[in-house]
Amino acid sequence: MEKTRVAIIDLGTNTFNLLITEVEGNTYRILRESKYPARLGEGGINKATITPEAMRRGVEALTSHLITISEYQVESIFCFATSAIRSATNGSEFVRRVKQELGLTIRVIPGDEEAQTIFDGVKQVIPLGEEYSLIMDIGGGSIEFIIANKNGIAWKDSYNLGVARLLEQFVPSDPIKDEEIAKIEKYLEARTQTLIEAVQQFPVERLIGSSGSFDTLAAIIAKREYPLLELSKITSFKLRSEALIETHNLLITSNTDERRIIPGMDPDRVDNIVPASIIVQWVLKWVKPMEVWQCSFSLKEGAILQIINSVL
Repeated sequence: MEKTRVAIIDLGTNTFNLLITEVEGNTYRILRESKYPARLGEGGINKATITPEAMRRGVEALTSHLITISEYQVESIFCFATSAIRSATNGSEFVRRVKQELGLTIRVIPGDEEAQTIFDGVKQVIPLGEEYSLIMDIGGGSIEFIIANKNGIAWKDSYNLGVARLLEQFVPSDPIKDEEIAKIEKYLEARTQTLIEAVQQFPVERLIGSSGSFDTLAAIIAKREYPLLELSKITSFKLRSEALIETHNLLITSNTDERRIIPGMDPDRVDNIVPASIIVQWVLKWVKPMEVWQCSFSLKEGAILQIINSVL
């Protein structure tokens, strides 16, 4: 059977993620993964714009990924853009510039399709049973929530409540104050009533987190509880609720410099991890799942599966 090499670039609000795969039939093998902190939403996410500086970083990030791709004899490159480009009035300008300068075609996907693609990534590594799971992907610009079981998706939605948006809107102190956390929680509650109603309709037994933020929370917990575990070698990791609370308390009482040296901390998420942890704790309060899992598969892995099933 013929093998073909395919690259996926997920243009997130904070991070541009690259996945290089070798496809054979309806299966694929991961050859390389890398990420670049493009911070596309910085300075403009809540003004519905991509700043000139962010555009420059975005082009730089894609150029870096193209250099990596050039080492792997890749035949097809698929680029997917999410919240930052989707909601920016000049998002199409960035798409045009990338096509002109780098020859890459960027497909801007709606929030609903983003949620579906995340689900298609997660279901590859976490088996879903009869009971409902809530899949949650915390991005820089948006958060996707999907309620699903082995029969498929029961409910899904995308909210413009990503960590970059929250940081720019609330500009919290460092360390963050209790009253600032309360403000963010109130804001989340006011804007996610449909999620709260959905969880009442489809009682959830398990929370699955599938984003860079969850990967970082898992890495911090793993470093503390399983110091010899190489988290990058596994695709899912069970998180104790108590460990998440301990980590949350550590994050909200630390300043930037203190957070930077926490074992397991991703240096690109030193600021974003605080609102991310607030979101996780807020969801845990409403959902009260019996289990919490981190899943390293998300949008880009879902995208390659969709491409295999439709194109190749």
